Amino acid sequence: MSSRRGQGRVYRPKYRDKRTGTEKLSKVWWIQYSVNGTRHRESSRTTVHREAVQLLNQRLQERGRGLSRRDLEKVTYEDLEQLIRAHYVRKQRKSADRLEDALTHLRRVFGGWRVIDIRPATIDCYSHERLDQGAAPGTVNRELSALRRMLRLGADAEIVDAVPSFKERMLTEDNVRTGFVNPDEFALIEGELPDYARPIAAVAYITGWRRGEILSRRWRHVDFSIGFLRLEPGETKNKKGRSFPLIPRLRAVLEAQYERKQEIERRTDQIVDALFFFDSGKPIKTIRNSWGTACRRAGLPGLLFHDLRRSAARNLVRAGISTKLAKDYLGHQTYSIFDRYAIEDAELLEEQAAKLQELYDRMEEEQVERKVVSING
Repeated sequence: MSSRRGQGRVYRPKYRDKRTGTEKLSKVWWIQYSVNGTRHRESSRTTVHREAVQLLNQRLQERGRGLSRRDLEKVTYEDLEQLIRAHYVRKQRKSADRLEDALTHLRRVFGGWRVIDIRPATIDCYSHERLDQGAAPGTVNRELSALRRMLRLGADAEIVDAVPSFKERMLTEDNVRTGFVNPDEFALIEGELPDYARPIAAVAYITGWRRGEILSRRWRHVDFSIGFLRLEPGETKNKKGRSFPLIPRLRAVLEAQYERKQEIERRTDQIVDALFFFDSGKPIKTIRNSWGTACRRAGLPGLLFHDLRRSAARNLVRAGISTKLAKDYLGHQTYSIFDRYAIEDAELLEEQAAKLQELYDRMEEEQVERKVVSING
């Protein structure tokens, strides 16, 4: 680090060993800088030179922005939590539940900490600890992303001096799922589901829509006359509305639901607005437990409800629907994301190979017929 005037410096101080009396060089790097003519020395609490340089740069940025060191030391992790929650409310983010899960784990480590003590080394320690606890790399990355967003919001609010680099701290993910549910498997799972959950699974298997998108549907989103089930703009992950045609199978499911709705309204004298509901008429908010139980009873443990979305993508491809239209039905913004869901499994590859073989067999037969005609002619 340059030692030019005003730039500060990074160094390792010498000390005398009390036991041997010999002079030694500290393994921990220290930084030195001046504020308004007053010299400050501070331990970086790290043995990595690069991290000590980053800390020195932070202190110099504080000096340039006129931030009070004493004020910065008062900012805590809890202050950042307030910022990110307010940000989610302001931006109307739909992943608030996922954020709270991340904050729960972050709070167990960083709760009560001063923000100035959250540095690269402590972030790396957090990642290692979460992995040791059995968390998947993707889960840890979502938590680190939340922490990065909190620190950036703090920097925007000028209560955080600088945000450390997270790019090199993100873990390598290899969690792309390839699970599918074929018709026979779906029939087994459907048979184990309670009556109220079967229509939800059926709609998910046909449309490939997300669980939240399906459970949030109301009867105003169903148009039997035109023949579409709708998601309004702003209700989806990408904020774009979309519709799915009421093919006979989907129409039959929704018409049965409508008959149940009318029966409950006559019996209870109340309006049933939700598309999916219990026998009491109350809307269904989740089927997580019933889905897991049904999969285990069907001998298919580990299948996720989200695997129905991937299965629907494959079924759309099998039906010969164009990739663009299938992508729009499922609500994917890019073809690369859709390709992850429409990944071809062994069964589909065998079907395609058989069709290819049929083509070659037919071509050979036609070639033989032409030769016979040529000889006879």
